[in-house]
Amino acid sequence: MLRTVLLVDDNREIIELLGEFLAKEGIRIVKAYDGAEAWACMRREKIDLAVLDIMMPELDGMQLLQLLRTEYKLPVIILSAKNQDEDKIRGLQLGADDFISKPFNPLEAVARIQAMLRRSYDFNETSKTELDQPKDTVFGELTLSHLDYILRKNGVEIPLTAIEYKLLATLMQSPGRVFTKKQLFEQVWSDYYYEDANTVMVHISRLRDKIEESPKQPFYIQTIRGLGYKFAKKGDIR
Repeated sequence: MLRTVLLVDDNREIIELLGEFLAKEGIRIVKAYDGAEAWACMRREKIDLAVLDIMMPELDGMQLLQLLRTEYKLPVIILSAKNQDEDKIRGLQLGADDFISKPFNPLEAVARIQAMLRRSYDFNETSKTELDQPKDTVFGELTLSHLDYILRKNGVEIPLTAIEYKLLATLMQSPGRVFTKKQLFEQVWSDYYYEDANTVMVHISRLRDKIEESPKQPFYIQTIRGLGYKFAKKGDIR
């Protein structure tokens, strides 16, 4: 299926360069040069993934990301020269799925975009082996549907991004198993563990905010100090 990527940057040379490489891979490109124009593109186009610069006129990348997350679940990659840890963490906390620092290798950027498209949409294609899998994973108050990729807590729907769904499904389907950050990254992101711990850590924090009664004292997603994370066991149900 032809995928459409929205490229948003006030540097036209960067958009033209990255757009050229993506087009060679059969990806349709929509271009915007500021946050307001990007929002208008979202309204009129079917966008599968957005790549956002941080420093832009009108709406900056962080403001645009916040706005996107009020209505859209599509994967978002931040592309920026602001590559300090606090910028990466803030972007991830606001709902970004990945962060690419400038200057960047366009081949690597294309590979990261393709990987994000695969991991965000491939699970919608039901394979023969998936037909034998349970339709829902249920744990106490939580029900995770593998048909419509929706989480419900006491019957109330909780919206998840594609990455949050895959991360939660990985943990819920193996209760009590300890996953290292490396294992989670490579399984959920379907990519080699090239990042530091921030990406996994921030997505775990976002999930806790959505499912835990007290995110700072989590019941469902537990931290195993020095190792990683695990989901509560069946015997722990309150």
